[in-house]
Amino acid sequence: MDHILIENGRIIDPSRKLDAVANLLLIGGQITGTNVPESSIPTETVRIDARGKIVAPGLVDMHVHLREPGQEEDETIETGTLAALSGGFTSIACCPNTKPPLDTQASVELVRQSALRADHCNVFPMCCISKDRQGKELAELAILFEAGAVACSDDGAGVEDAELMRRAMEYCLMFDKPVLAHEESATLVQGGVMHEGTVSTILGLRGMPAAAEDVMVTRDLTLAEITGARLHIMHVSTEGSVSAIRRAKARGVRVTAEVTPHHLTLTDESLRSFSTNYKMNPPLRSPIHVEACLEGLIDGTIDAIATDHAPHAIEKKLREMTTAPFGIVGLETALPLMIETLIVSKRLTWSQLIEKMSLNPSRILGLSKGTLADGADADVVVIDPNRTWTVTEESLNSQSKNTPWLGKTLRGQAEIVIVGGQIKYRR
Repeated sequence: MDHILIENGRIIDPSRKLDAVANLLLIGGQITGTNVPESSIPTETVRIDARGKIVAPGLVDMHVHLREPGQEEDETIETGTLAALSGGFTSIACCPNTKPPLDTQASVELVRQSALRADHCNVFPMCCISKDRQGKELAELAILFEAGAVACSDDGAGVEDAELMRRAMEYCLMFDKPVLAHEESATLVQGGVMHEGTVSTILGLRGMPAAAEDVMVTRDLTLAEITGARLHIMHVSTEGSVSAIRRAKARGVRVTAEVTPHHLTLTDESLRSFSTNYKMNPPLRSPIHVEACLEGLIDGTIDAIATDHAPHAIEKKLREMTTAPFGIVGLETALPLMIETLIVSKRLTWSQLIEKMSLNPSRILGLSKGTLADGADADVVVIDPNRTWTVTEESLNSQSKNTPWLGKTLRGQAEIVIVGGQIKYRR
């Protein structure tokens, strides 16, 4: 399918500050133009009526766990990328905490080749900061970047060794790659299962203090300042982190940050249910932290929205709270949750939301995505902002179903997803 015309949709392209009802022509896998004269449209063009719909650059999720290789009982590249398409994502960056971790050229290439075989969305692997994610010895970053890694991270574990983190930043600076940091002091959260506060005390569950994130964020901002490296703070969840990032940006530190939909919409009160689908890391925080994250997203302190899609097989999440793994799936619920939380409430405009979910993640990772400019890759999502749907196990394409929104009715969903000029998903 070489020629597609999307007609009558509300085209939103933050890269060009475009928000208008228009037509969008795709030819040969590229964006050809908006409002192209009818005489210039090839006769064999497939036409899509997007009346009443949002037409935007494909969403980009810079924080996804695909689990393959090694944990295929939780997710595979096949199922994870299909879930991404269902959620409106045309590009995702996958974390390296697989088994074995992505710390060799072969493992990075394995993920890339598996994604090509799945033939769903674009997949950009991250590599490890340290060998085997042990935080003891720097991974062979030059080789890993050459193999196709777009960034490095030890996500799932913080880098406790400050000297190692500094060297990683200095090394990545040579390649103009960002260091994606999981900010957590392991000694402060050891044995914790939820946010440390009044609710954890009442429930008798060991808490994970906000300070465990704050101290690591402060340290890494200092390291980024002295090295000049590009630092990206993953899944920000505390008021202290937001404030520290805001001050660092004012000083000119090259820092960006992301927040997840669940840290914008849920609080630690959810753990009163004792459902392990509310157990995640960073943990759900108290309302003061949630509001701080919302304010940081609105004022630009936080640059991107990322899902931290973390699938786990049902038997793992059925364990008791203290032994169940952290994390929830998020690729297919992110967009409607953000529509409800940010658009309906008028906290952000549609253009600002698309910027946070497409353009900014692309820029942070150095991808040529997130735009509908002429000549750009034809990665496009058509969104029905008014479609209501109920989250069920059957409605989710992810292999795992660990989400706190099961049974909930949400509004807004991707209707058509186009990757490289090919319709890859049609609801």
